[in-house]
Amino acid sequence: MRKKIVSVLLAGTMAMGMLAGCGSSKGSEGEGSAAKTEESGKKDGEYDLTLYSVNTTDPDFDGWLENVEEATGLNINVIAAPTDSDTRQQKVTTILSTGDDAVDIIEINDEMSAAFKNSGWLEGLNDTVMTEDIRDEFAKGYVENMITDKDGNIVGVPGYAGYLAFWVNQEIMDEVGITEINTKEDFMKYMEAVSADGRYGYGGSWEKTYVSNEIAQFVNMFGGDYFDWTKAENKEAIQFLKDMVDNSQTPIDQIADKYEQMNPKANDGKYGSWFMWGLGTDYEKAGMLGADKIHMAMVPDFSGNGERAIFTDSWSYVLNTASKNKEAAIKFLQYMADEGGMAASYEAFDRYPARADVAEKIVPDTDPAKEMYSRYASECNVSGRPMLPQTMEFITDMGTIFQSCMKDEISVDEFCEKAQELVEKYSE
Repeated sequence: MRKKIVSVLLAGTMAMGMLAGCGSSKGSEGEGSAAKTEESGKKDGEYDLTLYSVNTTDPDFDGWLENVEEATGLNINVIAAPTDSDTRQQKVTTILSTGDDAVDIIEINDEMSAAFKNSGWLEGLNDTVMTEDIRDEFAKGYVENMITDKDGNIVGVPGYAGYLAFWVNQEIMDEVGITEINTKEDFMKYMEAVSADGRYGYGGSWEKTYVSNEIAQFVNMFGGDYFDWTKAENKEAIQFLKDMVDNSQTPIDQIADKYEQMNPKANDGKYGSWFMWGLGTDYEKAGMLGADKIHMAMVPDFSGNGERAIFTDSWSYVLNTASKNKEAAIKFLQYMADEGGMAASYEAFDRYPARADVAEKIVPDTDPAKEMYSRYASECNVSGRPMLPQTMEFITDMGTIFQSCMKDEISVDEFCEKAQELVEKYSE
């Protein structure tokens, strides 16, 4: 099987831009378009399109690529995106902002989507790929929040659905005799029953660049609005989290934890519940994934109005407006939005299909995520995470003041005032 992945620094304006930027990411740099041609064994013009991909390190990437080429009839050149997130975002920004046409299709995450969707750098797909019959099968809130620009143009095709799922430890639930966590009252009862002797009812990833996920989740569960910190529901959510810290129901030292530090603690039984992305791979590897151990559960209804809130994230395929291969690029995107493309991604990368109808059809009933993902899609208000164009600055600053609040450096009221100031600052 030939490997058609090329890791290079793009030629021309992109190369100049990177020389003034940051250093190269390990194993991600080459010498320019000449090196690309030499490594691939192809001459310029023999490819139908070029894809800038984050998946090239996956052992099943080559098989996925062959599937896509066979199904579409396209000959696809691939450039491997750097693994470092900051370097990757800088490079994608350079490609798009300079009108570089060396890349046609780019995989971008939600942070990049928030930054780029209103820039004019991405091609609208409403009439070609994300037509009404297709887009209705994706999570409506996610499409509107994350990949629709200010003029109503859908600029991306979600590559998968990845919920910020609610997880519980069934062994702990059985121990304390609690059968469900359906309401805020159920949740509080569980916190009280579980939290003792170094064990906590709730665990979080509260490192300053990560905690915005949970702040937003709790705000949504209380019926608030992450972009309006004058709302009483927002304050109620932060006070609830602060009370859990004060009552030793969640640990203050988790302000240092990212997800990679949190999952081992969950496996060790330190937490009774938590929110986490993904399908539980770390729990499965530890022999802790299962209906009688660690598993997904329905998001509790904190608002009392019968509405449940949940986020989904994704990497999306977008089309560079500078592309000179738009016909081929549209063909690629149509396949990725269709059943065949989603099945290929599910089989190669364990990416749960972003379309609910496709997931129901191709995901086997033996997949432990299927039942809960189907319930999330049908029973919850599914949305994308709240982000502003200066995404990482906003996320980091919100995380910093949240940590200050949890450490009693500022009050809940002061946090809400500062949070509103940040929303206004980064909305300008």
